[in-house]
Amino acid sequence: MLLLLLAVSCCVAQAVSPAARQAEGLPHREVFRHGRFEVTLTSVKDYTNPLTEEVKVEFTGPGGRREEVLAFWDGGRTWKVRFSPEQTGAWRYKVVPADPSDAGLSRGGGFQVTPYRGKNELCQRGAPRLAANRRHFALADGTPWFWLADTAWNGALLSTREEWEKYLADRAAKGFSAIQFVMTQWRAGRQDEAGRVAFTGLDRVAVVPEFFQRMDERLAAINDHGLAAAPVLLWALTSKDKESPGEVLPEDQAALLARYMVARYDAYHVLWLLGGDGDYRGEKAERWKKIGQMVFPAGRRHRPVTLHPRGTQDPWPGLKDEPWLDFFMYQSGHGSDAKKWRWNATQGMAVGWKMEPARPVIDGEINYEAHVDYHSKRPIGEAQVRRAAYYSLLAGPPAGVTYGAHGIWPWIRKPEVPLDHPRSGVAPPWRECLELPGARHMKVLRDVFESVAWWKLRPDRALLAEDPEDSEFRNYVMPARAEDGTFALLYLPANPAVKLNLGALRGKPAAVWIDPRTGERRATPLAAQMQPPGEGDWLLLIRTAP
Repeated sequence: MLLLLLAVSCCVAQAVSPAARQAEGLPHREVFRHGRFEVTLTSVKDYTNPLTEEVKVEFTGPGGRREEVLAFWDGGRTWKVRFSPEQTGAWRYKVVPADPSDAGLSRGGGFQVTPYRGKNELCQRGAPRLAANRRHFALADGTPWFWLADTAWNGALLSTREEWEKYLADRAAKGFSAIQFVMTQWRAGRQDEAGRVAFTGLDRVAVVPEFFQRMDERLAAINDHGLAAAPVLLWALTSKDKESPGEVLPEDQAALLARYMVARYDAYHVLWLLGGDGDYRGEKAERWKKIGQMVFPAGRRHRPVTLHPRGTQDPWPGLKDEPWLDFFMYQSGHGSDAKKWRWNATQGMAVGWKMEPARPVIDGEINYEAHVDYHSKRPIGEAQVRRAAYYSLLAGPPAGVTYGAHGIWPWIRKPEVPLDHPRSGVAPPWRECLELPGARHMKVLRDVFESVAWWKLRPDRALLAEDPEDSEFRNYVMPARAEDGTFALLYLPANPAVKLNLGALRGKPAAVWIDPRTGERRATPLAAQMQPPGEGDWLLLIRTAP
């Protein structure tokens, strides 16, 4: 017997007229547009290796629109299908198993898709995807979407349900829009809260359904708080226990594991990090090309995909032509010497964003607040966090940035050094890290960017009359201007004055200083030399009028 179920998060089923449904030949169920349609199937036989069984599901929507997704095994003889429809109206589906004699999987049916009427923006407007110009993200209706992620690598893995709810509520209130986390056991998290692992075996990988059934709740909770999920599928930096799948699994087995997770969660509001902390350069790029092509084959729609590289690495010239790769991510790392800031501001993706085809660029790992600075050997403070964030955003067309707190990413409950990360220093408990000042300053950051048409900004050093670069790289200013010339935004990391090229500004410009700690704004006369109104770092916003 076929059992039809619907997700019960931001896409709750509604009661509608049974007569209307009967007239259309539809079941007495419906799902919201941009929600999750889910079907549970029961096979008539057991499969020796369910991960190698390709159970396709063909969906046909209004106007004959067709899409294909994969079903996934959920233990025993249970299989499930999840699909996120983007059009309202009548939809039908047909399950096509590899073995057509399995009557339990050879099923079909229909459902009705209606508009969402709640307050969750992701359900209202649709999941993030590449904007038309491929330089930033937008929701399905075209609304620009600013990536402001928090790093909770171990959060979904180790948190209790109550802890996860408290954390997500806090991050949503502070203006974050996404959560980065690891989907399986990995270098710093060998098992989940209940002692389970995501998979076993190397040459023949097998998934543990109970692990992912718990993860279903964690991902749904992220979306229910209006946040997008950014899971790492295959962490690629391992330790002596060889636990990270991106490093230890053969290509075909790594692809099977990742494809399983994509089949299970692509109907959620997600953006995929196929690899985590990996070296994807040179010969190693070939491995990831093959995995990416197997997990995200051409012709099958999927959420946006990237790779999370190791610190200050730029693997993208060797991967930029991969059709499955939707955006670039990099890691500016955890330091504060001149070499780090120079790379962050003038090298790496500060140059690489110009590669074609165009893609959004995200710094997926800036200085973690309270993490030990690899150069000074002292805990990283809020000023270093802000500087890394603004440098990353203004070094190319801004799409967003990812914050991190040392204590949240490993989900620490008492002060201690995270597992297999001795150089990172003692981490404060995750609850204390919720109130670190840098996290509050990320809300200010997002408010500043969303007060202007941030997606129009491009680096523009022509705004500076003088562009000195001191050997210590202490005062390097980051200037950017809107493509249409209507405004400019400059980040000054230290107190010294900045000399502007006023001839580069059209119309009647007006200036305002913005405190990146509080968001306080101070109008100021525009002059050839601008002196920040206080100590530390400042933002200068210049608007022009015709």
